[in-house]
Amino acid sequence: MRFDKPAGIALLWAPTAWALWLANQGRPTGWLVVCFLLGTICMRAAGCIMNDLADRNIDRHVQRTRLRPLTNGEVSILKACMVLALLLIAAGIIALQLPKLCWYEACGALLITGLYPFAKRFLQAPQLLLGIAFSMGIPMAYAASEVPPNTVMAVLLILNFLWIVAYDTMYALVDREDDLLIGVRSTAILFGARAVPSILLLLGVTHGLWLVLRCFYPLTMWFGLCWVLGFGILIYQFKLLVSRTTENAMRAFLWSALYGLLMWFGMMGG
Repeated sequence: MRFDKPAGIALLWAPTAWALWLANQGRPTGWLVVCFLLGTICMRAAGCIMNDLADRNIDRHVQRTRLRPLTNGEVSILKACMVLALLLIAAGIIALQLPKLCWYEACGALLITGLYPFAKRFLQAPQLLLGIAFSMGIPMAYAASEVPPNTVMAVLLILNFLWIVAYDTMYALVDREDDLLIGVRSTAILFGARAVPSILLLLGVTHGLWLVLRCFYPLTMWFGLCWVLGFGILIYQFKLLVSRTTENAMRAFLWSALYGLLMWFGMMGG
């Protein structure tokens, strides 16, 4: 369930939090925040189990994942399925506390989450499907806030999608050599020698879209300060990536969680 690796929770929570704050003019109710935070934690854990179940025969051939509990036999498939069922029930109960549209969107998110682990077997860029899955919290936050889709939500969806593809390409760089041997696909393989420049382009467009969003939604100088600090994170990530080592690719990926939270903190002040 990866509770020992909170970066994944932060990466899923950040876009949901952005949407909650933007849809509610910076003042979402505590009830909504608690519901979405708990839902994020449950679905992130559920997604990890789905992924490990689907990849248990692949993970043993990958250096980074060969010791995962399902792969090394520490946890049985039955036990994993039982825990998965409990997590999905918990997430479903949370979704039922929200407007009906949220329930339908949650079902769609679950379907995409279930498909994603298999995407690397037939899609050249499975990160595109992850971009959709990890963006579902945005329309759900708007629906729960009873705010109809608008330009701000559209810009947020686009920038979040690009950001996800960028940081998951960093993650895929860590396993690229193993993935090539196994035959699974990723944007790190698709982009090839242009992977790092492609990530830089995606991050640059993502960060620039925050300024576009600011044209449709008033944000204060506090957000501007966080935006500048966020740009510093992107520069540091690029510095790590140009070294072209798997260790630094993982470090760059982990910094993405801080970037997402930083932009959320910026919204808290404006």
